[in-house]
Amino acid sequence: MIILGLTGSIGMGKTTTAGFFAARGIPLHDADATVHLLYGGAAVAPVGAEFPGAIVDGRVDRVRLGAIVLNDRGAMARLEAIVHPVVREAEGAFLAKARAAGAPLVVLDVPLLFETGGEARCHAVVVVTASAQAQRERVLARPDMTPARFEAILARQLPDAEKRRRAHALIETDRGFAAAQAQVDDLLRALAGCG
Repeated sequence: MIILGLTGSIGMGKTTTAGFFAARGIPLHDADATVHLLYGGAAVAPVGAEFPGAIVDGRVDRVRLGAIVLNDRGAMARLEAIVHPVVREAEGAFLAKARAAGAPLVVLDVPLLFETGGEARCHAVVVVTASAQAQRERVLARPDMTPARFEAILARQLPDAEKRRRAHALIETDRGFAAAQAQVDDLLRALAGCG
């Protein structure tokens, strides 16, 4: 089974690109979606104990939590120590299920793949990328996003140029998502030829 890592900095189009793989029937594990589920379930108590101001109506409020941890390396490390092991456990269960089903290819959609050393768990890494201008426009169009928050998020992420350098393949989203989907299809055809 080929394990393909999918990553990209904020605003590059990674989530949409992940959807292209899923639409082609490729089993996909979305690390960020797992975190969202945890923030309404298993992570509420430990995150609330560590960051009480981040809990609203029995859920972890991502905006409040971000305001607490984003510019505080120590707080971020404490949060990651709570969340990362549970996400890895979910990923392991996903991989075991895919292997048992005989899947020839799976995708691990992990926003901080390189930053957490996750590329070591993958046979190849695909980086979703776009120009800095397109990235900035996309991100600042999001609700609750500010230029300062965007810069703080970028500061935690490996620069796009370094991700591109370390990638086995690129999906470029500057020319629109139809072109990106065609790139995904080309990649899947190339991988099928490797099997």
